[in-house]
Amino acid sequence: MIRTSAPVEAPTAGAWEELVTTALLGTDRRRPPGGAPGREAPMALLDAAALETVRRRAGLRPAPAARRPEPAPADPRPPLPAAAARRLALLIADRPGTAGGGRRGTAPDLMELLPQWLAAANAHGYAPPPQSLPALLDAARGRTDLRPAVLAFAGPRALWLARLNPDWRFALRAAPGGGASLPGPEDADRVRLLWEEGLFAERVALLAAIRARRPAAARELLAGTWAAERAEDRLMFLDSLRTGLAPEDEPFLEQALADRSRNVRATAAELLSALPGSALAARMAARAGACVAVDHTRGTPTIVVEAPHECDASMERDGVVPRPPTGRGERSWWLGQLVEAAPLDTWTGRLGGRGPQEVVALPVADDWQGELHAAWCRAAVRQRDARWARALLGPPAAPGAGGPGAVSLAERAKLLGTLDAAERAEWVAGFIAAHGLSEAFQLLGVCAVPWSAPLGRAVVDALNIARDAGSYPWSFSGVMGLAERCLDPAEASRLDALMAVPDETEDTSPGAGGYWAEAFQRLVTTLRLRSAMARELDPAQPG
Repeated sequence: MIRTSAPVEAPTAGAWEELVTTALLGTDRRRPPGGAPGREAPMALLDAAALETVRRRAGLRPAPAARRPEPAPADPRPPLPAAAARRLALLIADRPGTAGGGRRGTAPDLMELLPQWLAAANAHGYAPPPQSLPALLDAARGRTDLRPAVLAFAGPRALWLARLNPDWRFALRAAPGGGASLPGPEDADRVRLLWEEGLFAERVALLAAIRARRPAAARELLAGTWAAERAEDRLMFLDSLRTGLAPEDEPFLEQALADRSRNVRATAAELLSALPGSALAARMAARAGACVAVDHTRGTPTIVVEAPHECDASMERDGVVPRPPTGRGERSWWLGQLVEAAPLDTWTGRLGGRGPQEVVALPVADDWQGELHAAWCRAAVRQRDARWARALLGPPAAPGAGGPGAVSLAERAKLLGTLDAAERAEWVAGFIAAHGLSEAFQLLGVCAVPWSAPLGRAVVDALNIARDAGSYPWSFSGVMGLAERCLDPAEASRLDALMAVPDETEDTSPGAGGYWAEAFQRLVTTLRLRSAMARELDPAQPG
């Protein structure tokens, strides 16, 4: 009950803030508004707060009704089959287990299968059930790697929902033009208007869309406003020229070499060096060729290196970064950049007509081999040269991680990306057969899914060997997780024998056999689940 001993007075400006301040400080330190200090002060403060609350509520005026949102757009794609819709609900409802100690049990990790399911659903061109859209957007909000596939599957209704819920605004940022339709290259007036007046994200999306369809039109659009763009914007726009890069882009990129921004110059130089016939590539070939030669005076022909002694202004203009990272010497830093940017065909003529394998096999004097071969690796990846990639990779059974050119595993993974899928899988299968799985995780990550039969057999055989060796399976949890997602589901029947608990010997770790049996049971269960998922998305597929 509100007790008042005097007529109610009109509220003063800031009365509520005054009450809050008094409550925070305490009535011992501050007298309540209109009250007296003492034992009754707290009660007076509460009475005043109750009265002010009624005043505040009574003073609210009803706001006009908000405008109803426009109806969600139609999705013309065919709906998911009923079984696939039920499977989707299970996948997005799953949460990673919280069990510790490295033991996962035999249940499949459904959330890890969601990306594969989304890719298959998108390949079939299905539309999602409307009731699944909020959960899909929540999943994509928590995992950025899911966003492209989720947004492609969710379709236009995801953008409609994103405009109504701030938690899903990432969908608008990821969509070209913020979810608005982009004009086609033939609509010159709308293209020019959006390019000159659009937001940065809209302009990036517009340039990328035009570049994918009409590369020359995109380049001309960018050239028209290049001088007026901010440095960070020029960098992003220039990066879009990677799509459809061709010799016709060289004049524009040569102009960008004189840009005020070092990052822009470096990107322009990188793009030009990916064009082996460009003038920059020829300049880099001349500089790199002057640093590397074959010495025939030794018992065995040997590559000798004389790294640059300075980084002059012309080298800087062509994208050579003068200051090395901490711990790197200047001369080796400059050399690596020159060799990386030079066309790989340079070395056939410079080093006595030798092909890539012969060049890579030559000894290198004075500990320059690591620097030289690493630069050739980067050049092979940049120029997508499979011949040099094969030479630098060497045979998969080469000892250690070095191969013929002391190439690291990270460099090998990048080199494998220049080969076609079948050759890549064959090389990795040979590597696993020779070296086991301890160093194979990085290499498996670049192989096409599902793995080819030889690669799948190599992985399973290596896991079986590790089990027989008596170690715990946790050391191979990364490879086992990849196998669950990448092994061909047709291999499941071949793994049944591995689900039994093996006999323990004196050399095995206690309980390791049981853990391995669980791991293989989970692998087989997951493979059969993936097979069922494929049939649900394509009911015409045989069982």
